[in-house]
Amino acid sequence: MRTLLLASNNEHKAAEIREALGNRFRILTLAEAGIRIEIPEPHETLEENAREKSMTINTLTGRDCFSEDSGLEVEALGGAPGVHSAYYAGKGLHAGAHIGKLLDAMQGLSNRKARFRTVISLLFDGNEYQFQGTCEGRILNHAQGKQGFGYDPVFAPGTESRSFAEMDTLEKNRWSHRGQAVSKLIEFLNGLDK
Repeated sequence: MRTLLLASNNEHKAAEIREALGNRFRILTLAEAGIRIEIPEPHETLEENAREKSMTINTLTGRDCFSEDSGLEVEALGGAPGVHSAYYAGKGLHAGAHIGKLLDAMQGLSNRKARFRTVISLLFDGNEYQFQGTCEGRILNHAQGKQGFGYDPVFAPGTESRSFAEMDTLEKNRWSHRGQAVSKLIEFLNGLDK
């Protein structure tokens, strides 16, 4: 079984990625690999932040690895919170604070269109490959559901009336931006064996 380092300690992301990858790959988070560092995300695009994370871990370990950066892009807010999604209301705050700030910013706006976007940066045999996934949807008027993490309770994909937080992991992966990007990663990795 091939092992890849995931340049993250976010267990929610790791669980979603493991579910999508199935049993063919062994994914290790930084903590599971005994790596204890905070990787900076200083850039203004998801692509650059994903690259920063994978290159940092590859340089540190010399191992093949991948990272991802994701963001919620709300049309009426000019793409915000975007690359700043994880700390939209401030660093160190819980998801509820970010959701609250988002819902406040959306008050009175009829355009609720939004999308989740993920960029995966894979460093494999010294080369970088990027894979992107998007999930179009809309911001709900209030939080719904208890599953998932981050903005999941206020994001409904496609024409769904349910939020991501009302779906199990398998169903969410069918819609998920991260699931799409991981599918492209898997397709690439499977192609290496041919």
